[in-house]
Amino acid sequence: MTKRLFILFFIIAATCSAGEWDRFRGPNGSGVSDATGMPVEFSPTKNMDWRTEVPFGRSSPILVNDRVIVTGSEGQKLITTSVNRETGQVVWQREILRDRTQEIYKDNDTATPTPASDGVNVYVFFPDFGLVSYGPEGEERWRFKLGPFRNFYGISASPIVHGNTLVQVCDQMSGSFVVALDKDNGQVRWRKERTVAQTIAYSTPILWTPENGKAQVVVVGAYRIDGYALDSGENLWWVGGQGTSPISTPVLEKGIIFATSHGADKPEMDPWAKLSQSDKDKDGKISAVEIRDNLMLGDHFGWVDRNRDGFLTQDEWEEILAESVSEHGLVAVRAGGSGDRTEENLLWRNKKDYSDLTSPLLYRDVLYMVKEGGIVISLDPETGETYKIGRSKKAIEPYYASPVAADGKIYLVGAGGKVSVLKAGPQWEVLAVNDLKEECQATPAIGKGSIYIRTFEALYSFSEQR
Repeated sequence: MTKRLFILFFIIAATCSAGEWDRFRGPNGSGVSDATGMPVEFSPTKNMDWRTEVPFGRSSPILVNDRVIVTGSEGQKLITTSVNRETGQVVWQREILRDRTQEIYKDNDTATPTPASDGVNVYVFFPDFGLVSYGPEGEERWRFKLGPFRNFYGISASPIVHGNTLVQVCDQMSGSFVVALDKDNGQVRWRKERTVAQTIAYSTPILWTPENGKAQVVVVGAYRIDGYALDSGENLWWVGGQGTSPISTPVLEKGIIFATSHGADKPEMDPWAKLSQSDKDKDGKISAVEIRDNLMLGDHFGWVDRNRDGFLTQDEWEEILAESVSEHGLVAVRAGGSGDRTEENLLWRNKKDYSDLTSPLLYRDVLYMVKEGGIVISLDPETGETYKIGRSKKAIEPYYASPVAADGKIYLVGAGGKVSVLKAGPQWEVLAVNDLKEECQATPAIGKGSIYIRTFEALYSFSEQR
């Protein structure tokens, strides 16, 4: 093979695989793969291709040609690992030292955002450092410092790549923004301050390209969904009337966005008159020590202490109560338009108690949600009406990972490592529950008949053994 043909072959191969599972939840965050021959039953003793120990992290795996990429951390080291998809051998591992260690909630860490790829290169985001790009063999291409951030629960949005542009959303208590970089040199293309986003959010953006139009970045933030021009950062349209603190990534099909957010019709937390009973010294404010035994707030003082002076005051608490009252639940919103599209673009809203941790899954014309306790809901995406509510009875545990689908099957990974496999359909059925017996918060990746699952301890590959 001539050198020219080899280069051409490499470019074609990279282009063909670029959309396989190149970001959080795969193609445009959908969680859906066209892979076939996917396994139903698997464990460390059945249908396992390999198991490779990797540094601790909560980020999800992505697929780049013949590699699986994950991030992790060990002390001050922020680690990116590239694993061979066929053998499970570590091909390369790169480390950078964090700039800082921000105090964040105990169930999150700086290795939570998932990497992204353009089909050749890798882009990783660590909130305690910023963005870094690596080439296919682990050579560092560039780095771009970001932070520190004001978000007690950590910045969890993952980067995305489209064309020559890398996009990162950084929503926080104040100073939220979206930044777009040239993917090849790390130079800023544009930065858009999200002045309306005055509180925290964690959702990873998706892309929408209108017919005969240019690509747009769709960002689900607190209280609204925004569409930004990918080439300029212009805020083209928005839909208000949303909830607060969105975590899940939306899904999009045929120009319709399905998204979830948190909220309530009335405050769900105690009024100040009751909470102030924790004010032991009666000085009109509550310290971290005074509230540490509160089951609801003891571990969340960094969130309630809005001005970071070491005390919770009535004004801060009233602000939190006001924020908690908002629209919420699962919505279907039409993308596009100009300016405020709150009234025109809302198609339906379902205000039932859905998880705002796990992302919706739209697969074969059925919309799925999974929530704590292994509860699965299937809905009609056109109306929001429920088809079925049931439970994966052998997987009753918390759920942080979002559902993914391929080959007529839906995969749900519980926090304790139980993986439910469902037969897809309005009246879905549980086909199997596989127990990895390791904690897991990462969303699986799917490609070429294999499912890749990252636990707190290791990275697994499972496929139907033939």
